[in-house]
Amino acid sequence: MVAITEDLLRKRAEHNNCEIATLEEVSLHQQDIERIENIDKWCRDLKILYLQCNLIPKIEHVNRLKKLEYLNLALNNIERIENIEGCESLRKLDLTVNFVGEITSIKCLRNLVHFNELYLIGNPCADFDGYQHYVIVILPNLKILDGKTIEKSERILAMQNFKATEEKILRQQEEYLQKRKTQKEEGNSKNNGKESTTLTEENNYDDDSTSHSLEQSTEEVQHDDNGKTEEELEKEFWDEKVPFTPESRIQVHEHMRKLKEKEEGTADDQNLKKPRRLFNDEGRAFNMNEPKINFTLKDQNEENAYLLDMACYKFLDPQLIDVDVQPLYVRATIKGKIFQLSLNEEVNPDRSTAKRSQTTGHLLITMPKMKPIIQPTNRKNKRPEKKNEEPKPKTERAQVERLEIGENLTKVDYCNIINENNQNQAVVKEERAVIKKWSVMYEDRKNSEDFVDDPEVPELI
Repeated sequence: MVAITEDLLRKRAEHNNCEIATLEEVSLHQQDIERIENIDKWCRDLKILYLQCNLIPKIEHVNRLKKLEYLNLALNNIERIENIEGCESLRKLDLTVNFVGEITSIKCLRNLVHFNELYLIGNPCADFDGYQHYVIVILPNLKILDGKTIEKSERILAMQNFKATEEKILRQQEEYLQKRKTQKEEGNSKNNGKESTTLTEENNYDDDSTSHSLEQSTEEVQHDDNGKTEEELEKEFWDEKVPFTPESRIQVHEHMRKLKEKEEGTADDQNLKKPRRLFNDEGRAFNMNEPKINFTLKDQNEENAYLLDMACYKFLDPQLIDVDVQPLYVRATIKGKIFQLSLNEEVNPDRSTAKRSQTTGHLLITMPKMKPIIQPTNRKNKRPEKKNEEPKPKTERAQVERLEIGENLTKVDYCNIINENNQNQAVVKEERAVIKKWSVMYEDRKNSEDFVDDPEVPELI
């Protein structure tokens, strides 16, 4: 059972800065609430109240809400309209798909001056013959019934045949109340039979508990007396034809709640049985991405660092992110889920940084490498550039003059490899003549015919 507490109201009052004393509108739908309580004490200025899709069986504790204009109780277990006479400002009441069979209970709405819109579609009373004419006459201020505007001619016709309509309505209402009484008795007897069977099974199990192991007891839970599996029992439950009553609706709700608790318990057991492993047997970190977020890991050679870009959720609170950089791996915990990457090179954790983008929400982790890159230095002294001289582009290379030898030349004259534009041409000619003379005098002599090249004879020094 879910109760209407102060914490629940404050959570639903975020649009009012979590203040409930001045709250004018609150939505408490789909909360499995089984009773209306405390709202009339804490929210006196309430104008709109949404309580649809719950398990409320009775309208209560709303008489003090003098400013209430709209009350939505659709898809609940209400069987009678009551305790609503004090809502002086009430304009609209929605009781779609409930179990209102006592249609005469709408008389409590007659004295509400501002009340002009009512929804009873999906209730047993809406199937009564003459239902619309009866409601139109009982509530003269009503303008809209089940989403349809009431015409003036329809109101006149309903007032003319009111006596006959009222007799039919009262007869049908009495038949429904008798039928409803029988349904309650059958439901109580069925529940008592189930409870007695459950108690008998528990007693038998307690007597033989010493002779059964844990595995056998687990198998007994998964099967009933006829040996049916859980899947068969589940299919049998949903295929069973039952009348649409408040009891059957509560039974379905309880069944769904048990299935949900069982699934949550199974998930918890699986998490306990399979603990997370972050490292292998050799101590190397595993790569894992439990949050399932996109990321990119770049090796910045110029900066000698790894750059990890994680596409975190844009509106995620930074307090829910924890980053841990180690020499050989990086780990980020996002809302309890682990993201981990193994690194090929060792990084420096002390110099690593983590930054978050305020526009995209991305997390940028910079991890400098531990080993620096040794770059060669230029030994040649660079010629200082003149002020007015434009720097040469890097693509231009110094033109290297190469020695070309013609096809007809068999011997290269190294003496003539000089600069012809030399200023002292006379000195150059003299040097050429001297070199040519000495080259003729010391020309290699040919070996004689009886010369023997003995390797054991030492060379002349």
